[in-house]
Amino acid sequence: MDMRQAVESRYSGKCTVVEMRSVKDLVTNITTLKEVTVLTDQPCNIAYKSAEATTIVGGVAVQNQTIKLFISPDVTIKAGSKITVTKNGQTTAYKRSGLPAFYPSHQEINLIIFDKYA
Repeated sequence: MDMRQAVESRYSGKCTVVEMRSVKDLVTNITTLKEVTVLTDQPCNIAYKSAEATTIVGGVAVQNQTIKLFISPDVTIKAGSKITVTKNGQTTAYKRSGLPAFYPSHQEINLIIFDKYA
């Protein structure tokens, strides 16, 4: 088993990637932004890392958490894409944050919880 197969054998989730794209209606000739699914059921894994210290921001305690998506190096996920991950029976929507780190066996993409498109 090579390194890539070893990494991918640990993927326990699946993700769907949606982008906002300009789509032209052929009847009305009007272009609007619409959600377009670009990947479906792509094997992946999610890892969470919390900062050990809680910080106070504006009088409110805030715990920092890093969320990282591990996925094939062959796929492209654009900045601002909505990434819905299902793992262990839980489904959560995220969006890409920052540039991916590419390795021969996988890529790592930092995520943040999806609230709206960028």
